[in-house]
Amino acid sequence: MDYHLELCVLPDNEFTQTDLLNALYAKLHRVLLPLTHGRVGVSFPNYKKTLGNCLRLHGTQRDLQPLMAGEWLQGMRDYIRISPVTPIPDKVRYRTVRRVQSKSAHNKRRRSVAKGWLTEEQALIRIPDTQQQEIKLPYSEMYSLSTGNRMRLYIQHGALVDTAVTGEFNAYGLSHSATIPWF
Repeated sequence: MDYHLELCVLPDNEFTQTDLLNALYAKLHRVLLPLTHGRVGVSFPNYKKTLGNCLRLHGTQRDLQPLMAGEWLQGMRDYIRISPVTPIPDKVRYRTVRRVQSKSAHNKRRRSVAKGWLTEEQALIRIPDTQQQEIKLPYSEMYSLSTGNRMRLYIQHGALVDTAVTGEFNAYGLSHSATIPWF
């Protein structure tokens, strides 16, 4: 993983930068795994309370150039600025960028009933909606390709470390163990 590029959304009068970044990330998600086979990681260099306005892709030049030559950016090119594929700087640190999920109280109740652990009445009492944990991380909203439902993809940037950890990235370019260069 020695190269990167940035896709930054531009200010627009019709769409918020958050909406544009969500659309960009959803488009990337559809092609990332088929085109790069888990070799490209994603980070958000301007994240704070939100993911910011830029999506950074990390990988090899061999993976990034064909990815950017594809048609997946059709309809987005007027709303984004794409940097060239550039080598990673010499002095960098590393971090994981991963998805964080919390099971909803509704899903916990449904599973408890389906497994026969609780009746529906018991599940409503033992697993109240107040048990739902709120996640306070930046997120991307997109539609699930499998269910068609709107979903939030909560993203956590891990602690900075001095040594890279190799591994595979999922269809969102995220990993619980593999690191990306941070600069």
